[in-house]
Amino acid sequence: MLTAADEWHVHQTPEPLASSGTDRNFYDRSYFGAFRAEDGLIVAAAFGMYPNLNIADAHLTVVRDGVQHCLHASKTLHSDRATLAVGPVSIEVVEPLQELRLVVDDGTLAADLRFRGRHFPIEEPRFIHRFGPRAFMDYTRMSQAADVTGTVTVDGETLTLDGVDGLRDRSWGIRPVGLPDPTPLMPPRDPQFFWLWTPVHLPDRTLFFHVNADAEGRAWNTRAVLVPHGAAPEDHVHAHGRMTLELHPGTRWVSGAQLEVQADDGTDLRLAYTPRAHLEMQGLGYRHPTWTHGTPHGEFELGHERIALDHEEHGALHRWHRQLLCDVAVDGRQDAASGVLEHLVIGPYRPLGLT
Repeated sequence: MLTAADEWHVHQTPEPLASSGTDRNFYDRSYFGAFRAEDGLIVAAAFGMYPNLNIADAHLTVVRDGVQHCLHASKTLHSDRATLAVGPVSIEVVEPLQELRLVVDDGTLAADLRFRGRHFPIEEPRFIHRFGPRAFMDYTRMSQAADVTGTVTVDGETLTLDGVDGLRDRSWGIRPVGLPDPTPLMPPRDPQFFWLWTPVHLPDRTLFFHVNADAEGRAWNTRAVLVPHGAAPEDHVHAHGRMTLELHPGTRWVSGAQLEVQADDGTDLRLAYTPRAHLEMQGLGYRHPTWTHGTPHGEFELGHERIALDHEEHGALHRWHRQLLCDVAVDGRQDAASGVLEHLVIGPYRPLGLT
């Protein structure tokens, strides 16, 4: 099936771009986040295509005054991978790998934001994880810190963002999307997943650290890197990181964290994270009961909701995945930086005593 995307010289298989190999779980996704530390404002968006499911979806979520406002949209893709739009949500690539524009034209929740990269994106190690012979994940991700300018409109009030801290990422490959696979794992095994992503905006650089780990705390994918503003790929400084966490009692939610970093250029950092506000990732479709990534909603469907963040359901799996907006003390200096601590812990994780 030929589509407009075939005019771009980006083919990776002998087939037209409408086809992405043979795995039903192939996806292609963008994430955007903007964070204003002084008042705890969080704006985040996501856009995903699932070519072999023939579905695309998009989300905008805004945290303000303890309430998370959400917009969800889904459409049948019709194998059109050239149009970066789902209903009111669209992405414009102004300058590849450097500047993107996110527009959400909706009467309830709207945004017009530009993300200007502070450095060349980092490429994280390829995420490959198997359960026996079955591929659970196999994807590539790049991340970038950004200056964010523009507006977001919530409940009829328009807020102006002027050069606030931002993040974006792009990932593509295979991970669970759409309806659950009904075929059980053989031999059977209980679910287990541990994920941390903790970028920190420092005055002249950005620190990235992430880790996926097994139940014993052994990392199967991790990277730490210091990226000066304006850095080209050869200027990225590789590092080693070790993070310890505290949890709210009786939950899988992080209440505080410490990160020790030793960089290849001799830089040593000790960082302490203190949460200021948080966002539930279900607002971007992650494990959402209705709007989870790649689920069919017909030709087009648009939905809105509000999440009361002070109404906590400790046992609800779709509420475990969070992003925390944090004040970050660096080497004991309070208010030295701000950062994000995203976390999801499913199943056993021995270092935190979770079973």
